[in-house]
Parts: sequence; C-alpha cells; structure tokens
Amino acid sequence: MKLLKRIVLILAGLVVLFVAIGFLLPSHFRVERSTVIQAPAGKIFAQIDSPAAWKTWTVWNQRDPAMRITYSGPTRGVNAAWQWESATEGNGKMTFTAIEPDRQLTYKLEFPDMGMVSTGIVQLEAAEGGTRVRWTNEGELGGSPVNRYFGLLMDRLVGPDFESGLANLKARVEQAP
Repeated sequence: MKLLKRIVLILAGLVVLFVAIGFLLPSHFRVERSTVIQAPAGKIFAQIDSPAAWKTWTVWNQRDPAMRITYSGPTRGVNAAWQWESATEGNGKMTFTAIEPDRQLTYKLEFPDMGMVSTGIVQLEAAEGGTRVRWTNEGELGGSPVNRYFGLLMDRLVGPDFESGLANLKARVEQAP
C-alpha cells in the first residue's frame, strides 16, 4: 500500500511539474522560411494572391487528394478565401486580409477544430538573381500549457510544409513561360 501511495504521489508531482512548466513556455509561435525565385515579383505574385493558385503549389492538398475545398469572396486580392475539410490535414480557412501588389500578402489562418487563429505573410523582395519570397506564420497559443508545448513543435511541424510549398512555387514559376 505504501508503494502504491508513493507511485501516485510521484505521478501527481510530475503532472503538476508538467503543467507548471507549460505556463512558463512562450505563448507565441512563429514559423518562417524563404527562397529566391528566378522571376520578377509580378509573376510570383500572380501565384499567391489567388486562393485557387495556392492549391497548385502548397503541399497540404497534395497529401490529401480527397480534401474538399471551397472558395469564397473575390477570386484574388483582399477578402479572397478558401476553406477546406480533410480527414488527414484538418479543417481550416484562409482569408487574404491585406495586399500590397507585387510586394506582400497578409492572411488570416483559422483552424476551428483546434481553436487556433494565426496570421501569415508572404513577402516579395528584390534579391540577386530574382525575388526573395519570405513566408511567415505566427500566432498566440493562449494560456493553455498544452498549447504552449505544442508551440515548441510548430517550427518542426509546419516549417517543412513551407519549404516544400516554396520549392513547388519556385518550380512552377520558373518553369512557366
């Protein structure tokens, strides 16, 4: 009986420690990747200011060909949006919130099943030999210690998707006439 009591106390202590450390973790996450594309900004921007174009170069819908996608708002620019339902990639919605033609697109990304909302930016800057495309996404994780632990993994979970998406975008733009 003493051994069982000791085990329960140790486990309870570990849970309390896990939760306490979670409250000390950052409540903000940021993921960023970039690449240089051998093309003018206008040619690249045509692939990022339209939700339908994102489907051709991002990796999420490639991992789930059965993903159900719907579009709303204008076909490009501010308030253009796409929403998806996927058994493997989750359900979400992306809405373009601000545009600086050939320079920057800002979007709001929502995952209602997880209660997460983040802001993303795709920036285009002149670079030697072409245009640097910088893709960032950041958001608040709130007060939940579990979400804060999840935040520690965001760069490792989402970063490779950004890298693959940028590589697809680069290939698509550079190979287009």
